[in-house]
Amino acid sequence: MRILLLEDSDLDAELLAAVLEDAGLTVATDRVITRHAFAAATAQACHDIILADYVLPAFDGMSALATARRNCPGIPFVFVSGTLGEDVAVEALKHGATDYVTKQRLDRLPRVILRALSEARAHIRRRAAEQALRDLNESLEQRVAERTRELAEANRALQHQIAERERVEGALRQAQRLEAVGQLTSGVAHDFNNLLTVIAGNIEFLERAVVDERSKRRLDMMRGAAERGARLTAQLLAFSRRQKLAPVPVQLNQTVASMRDLLQSSMGGSVRIEMTLQPDLWPALVDATQIELIILNLAINARDAMAVGGCLTIETANVQLDAAPTRAEEPSPGDYAMVAVSDTGTGIPADVLARVFEPFFTTKEVGKGSGLGLAQVYGFAKQSGGGVRIDTRDGEGTSVRVYLPRTAAGTAAPETRPVELDCASARSPGDRRVVLVVDDDSAVRDITTTRLGEAGYAIREAGSGLAAIQALEADACVDLAVLDFAMPGMNGVEVATVIRQRWPQIQILFVTGYADHTALAQVDAGGDDRVVQKPFRGEDLERKVASILGTRPRPELKLVTGGAARRPV
Repeated sequence: MRILLLEDSDLDAELLAAVLEDAGLTVATDRVITRHAFAAATAQACHDIILADYVLPAFDGMSALATARRNCPGIPFVFVSGTLGEDVAVEALKHGATDYVTKQRLDRLPRVILRALSEARAHIRRRAAEQALRDLNESLEQRVAERTRELAEANRALQHQIAERERVEGALRQAQRLEAVGQLTSGVAHDFNNLLTVIAGNIEFLERAVVDERSKRRLDMMRGAAERGARLTAQLLAFSRRQKLAPVPVQLNQTVASMRDLLQSSMGGSVRIEMTLQPDLWPALVDATQIELIILNLAINARDAMAVGGCLTIETANVQLDAAPTRAEEPSPGDYAMVAVSDTGTGIPADVLARVFEPFFTTKEVGKGSGLGLAQVYGFAKQSGGGVRIDTRDGEGTSVRVYLPRTAAGTAAPETRPVELDCASARSPGDRRVVLVVDDDSAVRDITTTRLGEAGYAIREAGSGLAAIQALEADACVDLAVLDFAMPGMNGVEVATVIRQRWPQIQILFVTGYADHTALAQVDAGGDDRVVQKPFRGEDLERKVASILGTRPRPELKLVTGGAARRPV
């Protein structure tokens, strides 16, 4: 052990060393005498125990104890003095001394040193354990806080998911309810139209035979009732999206402006009409007649919701929607020309708002409304490819926004007339049928052309949709175009659309690696007989080509590389 000895007497220092040696203790003693040397030694804190005399020249034991407790508080401090009285010893222990030994009883010194070291080690272990416990508690508190935060975040996420699920389920239930009612009303309207046709026709026949005025008046009343029934069935068909629409590009600003006089006469003098029309409004692709009825319908609803002195505002705007719809009547993301009819009326309560689009639901008095107005708006907007949103505040007013699909100005596709070709005059009776293979993958294209060349067809090939169109513009005498569905640039469907428009005599066969053929439904692909799945199975490719062209493969013609019968594009 390393001992720091504060002793001015050489004789006492030797005596201490002898006592420790006799006790069998192996020690290394650093002896100091002055205050400065003692302070420097304790500042290093590299000793196991400090032994100090109490009476020193120009220095005393209590000052040494204070320095030791300040510089190295964990090292045991033992007084070894011949003049240490009981009162002084007690005072020293109070100030932090570990023990004391009188020089008259130095035989006690080894036991005191060992006990002091043992207590010091125990104190160190206890402090380490206490520190470990504090660290553990802090770690546990931190982990508990982190776990609590994680649980709180998970709970918030769960609450959001629950709310989102309830919203989606509510929208789904509403959509299912409206769809079910739409199917029902569609069937009812169809049957009623049949009945009204019989009634109206017989009224017309009876009018020819009736001569007295009273009977004619009764027939007029019957015909008027039949016409009202026809209008009701038309509204039902509009809700169920079964009405026949003739969508054309419509300038909504012109439509709204032209309706000002009609709207003013419908509102009477009690309601002020304002119009806010966006100057560069996109044309809307809608039925021009139906949109006028929709605006008039919404205006009448707004009039009925306002007291004298209210204001009706009709607004148009270009709208780009990114968010998914939250209700069945709302539009999907996209670009729309929007027309809004707003009032300063009573607003719509939440329980009523949930049902406003249901047929025959109305809050008006009996005889004041059919309950089909907003149902007709809903059906028209949905069938046109748009949607409806209602913003309302109880006691402040309502705004019904109708979103109609945009059609870009000046983008009407020029009429493409089919090219008339006389390929028969350019061919000999024995010439082979010509097949154009279009595939961006040269390896796959080589397989396809080789198999078809071996089957006896004259092959032309193209590495892209644009190259195929350019080749047909140069020479369109082709019997069949075999098109890969997935190609960069123009895909197979786009190429087929151009071919159908410009060269309708060319047959189409799709080659695809996708198992799902629903993407081909946008063109008349002719079912599975017009689609070949990659990789080719057996003679599926040759069989379908032969079926389309009305020929049978000629197995006697063989190609080694497929290059002899090809004309590259």
